[in-house]
Amino acid sequence: MPLLQVIIVLIVVGVLLWLINRFIPMAGSIKSILNAVVVIAVVLWLLNIFGILNYLATINVGK
Repeated sequence: MPLLQVIIVLIVVGVLLWLINRFIPMAGSIKSILNAVVVIAVVLWLLNIFGILNYLATINVGK
């Protein structure tokens, strides 16, 4: 995936999250959970895009 597409996706996700936080009334705890889930999903997506997640799958712990 080209770097420009990654940047565009990050901008779109950020703007959508900002719009949801700004204009949809929710309890603060729900907003915090939503923000955490989106950030974790984006970080995992980025790790997968750059191939780091595939490297972590090859690590064996124990027998």
